[in-house]
Amino acid sequence: MLSIFRRSKAKEIDFSQLGSDMHSHLLPALDDGSPDVPASDALITGLRNLGYKKLITTPHVMADIYPNTPTTIESALTRLQKESTISRNNLPVPAAEYLLDDGFEDILNQQQSLMCISGSLVLVEFSFAAPPVDFKEKLFQLQLQGYQPVLAHPERYVYWLGNKRVMDELRTAGCLFAINILSFTGYYGKPCADAAHAMMKKNLIDFVGTDCHHPRHIEMLQQAHQVMPIINQLLDKGNLKNPAL
Repeated sequence: MLSIFRRSKAKEIDFSQLGSDMHSHLLPALDDGSPDVPASDALITGLRNLGYKKLITTPHVMADIYPNTPTTIESALTRLQKESTISRNNLPVPAAEYLLDDGFEDILNQQQSLMCISGSLVLVEFSFAAPPVDFKEKLFQLQLQGYQPVLAHPERYVYWLGNKRVMDELRTAGCLFAINILSFTGYYGKPCADAAHAMMKKNLIDFVGTDCHHPRHIEMLQQAHQVMPIINQLLDKGNLKNPAL
């Protein structure tokens, strides 16, 4: 399975200057990402061949669908360490991607420890159907407990794409923003691409991530030549925090 991501193709795109990918779904059988260890190995190899030096993997934590906990996530990492054909030094670092649902509210109320992408940085996401009505309160409570929220793929929340002020409001509410690299290519549709470019113009992009779930994402990243000038521009401006993770 590893052979489907040939190094010769991957080397056409080089994300090594980013250093870290901070958003992916690489651990086996936890969510809608990798289903098993061989699939994890293939995705990890594909991302490494794209130049990433560090992989921070972020399985979904969704109360009704993927009720993951630090225990389930660490167990999946242990399984990967035991069964993977990849050296431990090249395996991903575990974190999580938290949906701001009722389950997350319970986690906050119980003051459970969160799995950070680095330091106090916590990757959070909203529903793609509708925003949580109390998201500002949840973000505030998160910060009261000493965490810094990083909102995953804000360009993909289509219910906000016509609202020119919402990203400024979210920034004021304390959010950092992590854009999916493939959004710049139109992979998720033109409105999402337009939103990503608009955020870039407003200097609102703090991180870029692959959000890698499956082989198709690797294949599209290998072809994302138009993204390299964008990433280089963001790095030249000093906006991206990926290299510091």
